[in-house]
Amino acid sequence: MDLRLLQVFKAVVECGGMSAAELELNIGASTVSRHVKDLEMRLGLTLCRRGRAGFALTAEGQRVYEETLRLLASVRGFRDSIDDIHARMGGQLAVAVFDKTASNPAARIGDAIGAFNELAPDVHLQLHVGSINEIERGVMDGTFQVGIIPTHRSSHSLVYHRLFGETMQLYCGARHPLFGADHAALDWDAVRGYPFAGLGYHSPNMELTHQARLSRAATGFDQESIATLILSGRYLGFLPDHYAQHFEFQGLMQAIQPQLLNYYCDFVSLARKSPQPSRAAAAFTGCLVQAHA
Repeated sequence: MDLRLLQVFKAVVECGGMSAAELELNIGASTVSRHVKDLEMRLGLTLCRRGRAGFALTAEGQRVYEETLRLLASVRGFRDSIDDIHARMGGQLAVAVFDKTASNPAARIGDAIGAFNELAPDVHLQLHVGSINEIERGVMDGTFQVGIIPTHRSSHSLVYHRLFGETMQLYCGARHPLFGADHAALDWDAVRGYPFAGLGYHSPNMELTHQARLSRAATGFDQESIATLILSGRYLGFLPDHYAQHFEFQGLMQAIQPQLLNYYCDFVSLARKSPQPSRAAAAFTGCLVQAHA
């Protein structure tokens, strides 16, 4: 019962309220509300505020939510271990992918998912999108069983497999002074004088920003936010060339000196070394490696 109440609470938090969680949980809002109240009584804590102002977690509710994620990850690990004992693959498999990989022609993640589904049709696959740090942290704490990120540093507690790559180009928006200008004389020294939009966490983007001594005047936390800042016409920024093509075709962006002002990213899969990955996680990693061989 405690696990059930915690699962309901988790859904309410992630859906943003009681009513919003109805569809996810397939139970009525009144039942959802009762379950949350029951959990509050069992824990002796007020977990959330609900009223005309909307749904909001209390500080205690935020702590309980974070502990719930850890507990449910441990429960999932227990179930995976039982499946391993029975030499079967079932339950859920949580996979997290860095954003804007679907448009990369070198990425064969869809092929890997198809092969895995044939191999393990009873596994319910959960696909998440997140930042590099979120995915690394989630794999380490068991929230995700497999992650796919650009390689930028390594941890002794994780196992990595190289998958595919992508080229990051420097772009300006249509309202930027460099748009349509002659770029022949532009180099790293020349672009340092323009405001730059970069990712706000440890990544190949941040490493290149420091290495090239670019002046970061705006910060984004995913590729979508960097694209939006570039489109403002106020900032330069790096984007995957496959993702930016759509904006280029519309005349909204332009790559600046693409033969020089770029860098390359390798993408890797990652999983925990210990405890040993479940059969499903190992099988999914194998499908990823095979798809990109």
